[in-house]
Amino acid sequence: MITSTSNAQIKELIRLQRKGRARDEAGVFIVEGPRMAAEIPPERIVKFYVSESYMKKQHSSTGHSFHGEVLADAVFAHVSDTKTPQGVQAVVKRKEYTLDDILGNAEGSSIHGGQKPLDGYENPRNPHILVLDNLQDPGNLGTIFRTAEAAGATGVLLSRDCVDIYNPKVIRSTMGAVFRLPFLYTDDLPGTIEELKAAGIQVYAAHLEGENAYDEEDYRSGCAFLVGNEGNGLRNEVTACADHLIRIPMQGKAESLNAAVAASVLMFEVGRQRRNK
Repeated sequence: MITSTSNAQIKELIRLQRKGRARDEAGVFIVEGPRMAAEIPPERIVKFYVSESYMKKQHSSTGHSFHGEVLADAVFAHVSDTKTPQGVQAVVKRKEYTLDDILGNAEGSSIHGGQKPLDGYENPRNPHILVLDNLQDPGNLGTIFRTAEAAGATGVLLSRDCVDIYNPKVIRSTMGAVFRLPFLYTDDLPGTIEELKAAGIQVYAAHLEGENAYDEEDYRSGCAFLVGNEGNGLRNEVTACADHLIRIPMQGKAESLNAAVAASVLMFEVGRQRRNK
């Protein structure tokens, strides 16, 4: 059992929790909590860490068991990224995706990383993509991933300056979707959007100057939605890539929706149309 916060493994765990560069160099990220840990694909697990009290509790539990390095409770609290540590941490290998994965063209790829398609979807490979431009809030990104999976999206494309998907707060917010939904960061977002269009994807941007309401368009073929920064929206050069500008009608005095909420509205409209196809 590790009883000191000066232990080399503990120092490395803290680096991986706090520093994106450390995660990039090691090619791993941290997952915390038994619920999230239970969703990790076995082949991607590097190592488990459990608190002393969790180890004792799981001996008398009939739930999922995790076996790994045991940390004294005070040490586990020191490395935890949450105010109320749940007793389980895992170091997990990253999975690298390509644009073909986002499009569903890669060998063996399918909606939700091999999961069964949602009831009513006739073509689970028909691309349904979310494109994020400079999104900065960890909670928004995690919520978008969780919602994208639920709505039947096939992948997420992100500009390089978006918040790090491997940020512990983002990972928690995805509720496991990060293990199943293909995603790709790109240094040239407009250029990558043009690749989507060349593949036959219709690109839509929610915009105040949108001609049609979002539910007046037809999303039954391959489609992608552009979602911008929380404060500034889409950059002009990204908006210019859209084939269609659409609007989300709103009542009251609200001028815009939260980025994750707007993305949810658009993605579930795709799901509705495809279920009723």
